[in-house]
Amino acid sequence: MPDVTSKNYRIVIIGAGVSGIGSAIKLRKAGFNDLRIVEKSGSFGGTWHDNSYPGASCDVPAHLYSLSFAPNPDWSIHYAGQAELLSHLRAVADEHELSEITTFGTEIVSAEWDQSSCCWRLGTKTGDKMVADIVISGLGQLNRPNIPAIEGLETFEGTTFHSARWRHDHDLTDRRVAVIGTGASAIQFVPEVAKQAGHLDLYQRSPNWVLPRVNPPYSQARKWAFRHLPGARRLHRAAIWARFEGLVGPVFNTGSVANKKATEAAMKYLTAAVPDDGLRSRLVPTFPIGCTRILASSSWYPALRQPNVDLITDGIERIVPDGIIGSDGTHRRVDTIIFGTGFRTTEFLSPIDFRGRDGVSIRDQWQEGAEAYMGIAVAGFPNLFMLYGPNTNLGHNSIIFMIEQQIRYTIELLDRMHADGATDLEVGREAQDTYNQWVQKQMKKRVWLADCSSWYKNDSGKIVNNWPGSTIDYWRKCRRPDISDFDTGR
Repeated sequence: MPDVTSKNYRIVIIGAGVSGIGSAIKLRKAGFNDLRIVEKSGSFGGTWHDNSYPGASCDVPAHLYSLSFAPNPDWSIHYAGQAELLSHLRAVADEHELSEITTFGTEIVSAEWDQSSCCWRLGTKTGDKMVADIVISGLGQLNRPNIPAIEGLETFEGTTFHSARWRHDHDLTDRRVAVIGTGASAIQFVPEVAKQAGHLDLYQRSPNWVLPRVNPPYSQARKWAFRHLPGARRLHRAAIWARFEGLVGPVFNTGSVANKKATEAAMKYLTAAVPDDGLRSRLVPTFPIGCTRILASSSWYPALRQPNVDLITDGIERIVPDGIIGSDGTHRRVDTIIFGTGFRTTEFLSPIDFRGRDGVSIRDQWQEGAEAYMGIAVAGFPNLFMLYGPNTNLGHNSIIFMIEQQIRYTIELLDRMHADGATDLEVGREAQDTYNQWVQKQMKKRVWLADCSSWYKNDSGKIVNNWPGSTIDYWRKCRRPDISDFDTGR
């Protein structure tokens, strides 16, 4: 029998970001009203709530980086900034009255499958308990900041923080700042920090391929058309999707003409933006374009040329109370260290101690790399569905397109459970293994397997984050669940 001290729900959604908001809206529309969103922070927004650093913006145009069933005709610019994205997500949540079914400030830390009752028993950080028939994870892949284990970090007497936990109360004006990392977040906040800091030391492990970003505002006339002529807005969204799918997608094919042309474009931009041979030589990657995330910025290279910015490529030996000792022995004094070192992307559900059938830990099951059927369901873990799970990330298009397919797929499975009177549903091991063998075979065609360090790979070099095909391929696979790949209980 369920614990009488627990709160019981038919469905619990973990996370109130895009996935949580979108799935809750669609579930309610499908008639699933006994559900609860549980969010560890105090707000809707997910990554756009967490990442409020200066210059934060999306690298997918906003008309495509938004739920198709909750459009915004009033985006101010093509690539919207964090504040505008967060405001839109909160407005969508408010419009659909999601606050009434959301518990904020509550972090789920454990989830155990109870076979006798066919339910999930959830535990929170504060010791509260919940019981759910179905658990939907909207945790995503970019939610756990990665801070490298650097010797002496604990001795530093200044201020340290990760870009996803930005200290807005810490004034950087005229300070000596060190930024560790030059990835997708750093490329956005470093130009802003350089405007304030007295001096900025930028520690680069390896350079990234960078292309310029053109980000014009939308005119009032276009906004009017998007608002009053829905077909114009839908056509604009479709055009963005088609451009990314047709032009950017082929870039990630190893040895393709598109990859070669993208490399030439990136080198041309670098040469024009950084005339100094010495600096430019340290900004040329040694791996094919696309092996790591391709970055877009028109302010990154100009920032590196500022007289108060030093690009350091020698590495870090240790951190000391008043600064950083480089691998070459140089002692550079700083009073602030900002980590632009990304996220622990390959761990997926691991922030929560998930235990499935027979008490098996998902961490143990994923020791060689996270795997899931369609990136959604995991063998041995009944009634658990993931959004933005393993091998569903994109390098060329909007992840929200993928998430919408996953939401629809999950709801179809839940409808089938309800129609069949099933108490639980679990993907078969053979189906999951066959699917993932296909994924890894397709991955061999992609440039992500080249010799580079990226957040797409786990420690063994296996690509566990990215989807190896087109978004059309994924749509086709998710179009209608093959129920024969699942086992159901009565």
